[in-house]
Amino acid sequence: MIAIIDYQMGNLRSVQKAFLKMGARAIITSSKSEIARAKKVVLPGVGAFGDGMKELKKLGLIQIIKDSICDDKPFFGICLGMQLLFDKSEEAPGVKGLGILKGDVKKFKLPSTYKIPHMGWNQIKVKIQKAKGKSKECFLLKYIPNNSYVYFVHSYYCDPEDKKIIAATTDYGIDFASMICKDNIFGCQFHPEKSQDIGLNIVKNFVRL
Repeated sequence: MIAIIDYQMGNLRSVQKAFLKMGARAIITSSKSEIARAKKVVLPGVGAFGDGMKELKKLGLIQIIKDSICDDKPFFGICLGMQLLFDKSEEAPGVKGLGILKGDVKKFKLPSTYKIPHMGWNQIKVKIQKAKGKSKECFLLKYIPNNSYVYFVHSYYCDPEDKKIIAATTDYGIDFASMICKDNIFGCQFHPEKSQDIGLNIVKNFVRL
């Protein structure tokens, strides 16, 4: 079973439908016991960093998220859900993130020719990650062609301290981390549930872990 965490911050039904379409048993839940029983966990999210952390705290979900990751369960953060994994965000000064990944979330500071939020279709450039002397591609990107188009809606981007966890980048005035991959932790800044066949294949890869 896959637990999709409900903290009032996302298009949960669309995310669930994508997982169901790929053959997974996926439930939307804010129950700590259901999340603990799940084999995999998804943290989706649309909205503001500060509001997201406030809701996670109010529901008492921070520790179960950390426990799930420490237990080596595959964990997938989507959009705001990926940003919350980091230490802090320029969107919410003074608010601590989950701190599971070291780094900050920064606001796009671009010429006026670029619209903010970054909204619509853009390409991902697949990176080959290196760890322990070996080179590999993030499993979620298996069979995903380089320069595939996916769907974005965001004004902030993740800047990991460890650049080796960046699995894909996207060019929008700057090259930013559009996917991260570290051990059992995966994240994407775009919305796979809105990214048609490419997004569904990324979802399928997570289901197959």
